[in-house]
Amino acid sequence: MANAQKPLARVQIKNLLLRAYIGIKEEEINNQQDVVINVCLTYDASEAIERNEISSALNYRTITKQIIAHVDGQRFALLERLTHEVLTIVMEHRAVRWAEVEIDKPHALRYAESVSVTLEAQRD
Repeated sequence: MANAQKPLARVQIKNLLLRAYIGIKEEEINNQQDVVINVCLTYDASEAIERNEISSALNYRTITKQIIAHVDGQRFALLERLTHEVLTIVMEHRAVRWAEVEIDKPHALRYAESVSVTLEAQRD
């Protein structure tokens, strides 16, 4: 496979439902709310495909556990800050080439199903 591009795996963690204190109003500060986290990332999967071993793959279970530990039951004033912190956790994994994190805050606005913030980052 000379000159062939390396296969870039796209991994999606969908609808991770956690609870956190998020917001600036008294009711938000005192009561946990649902947040729905979606992560999409890419990494070079050549070695994982070739070796067919977990040790060669990006461990998305580890990433998910880190997100849960950082978010569940914690306090955040702004959805933007929470989204940035989750994106930072994902990008700390050197194998990740690009990532996008979207976090929804259901029922944050009257008449709207949810409000979300999306941030992305990539490695040069």
